[in-house]
Amino acid sequence: MPKKIPMRQCLGCREMKPKKELIRVVRAPDGSEITLDFKGKAPGRGAYVCPNADCLNKAVKARALERAFSARIPAEVYARLQEEMIAGDG
Repeated sequence: MPKKIPMRQCLGCREMKPKKELIRVVRAPDGSEITLDFKGKAPGRGAYVCPNADCLNKAVKARALERAFSARIPAEVYARLQEEMIAGDG
């Protein structure tokens, strides 16, 4: 029997893709910080976006991250996420 591939939905383009192809956006368990998790192992609540700036921009415009985390997200956090996406730590 073939191994099951976990699928997740991108918040930007809303497409289902294999989890390994997406970048996880994580809110820390105490809610203090929101970061990009390129390895997919950081603790906390996660949401996923494609590894391109366009999908992140769409998610920001649609306020998809705010809905996913049930919290208001400051503009500085979005700016930092976009810088991390461009740097591409992964």
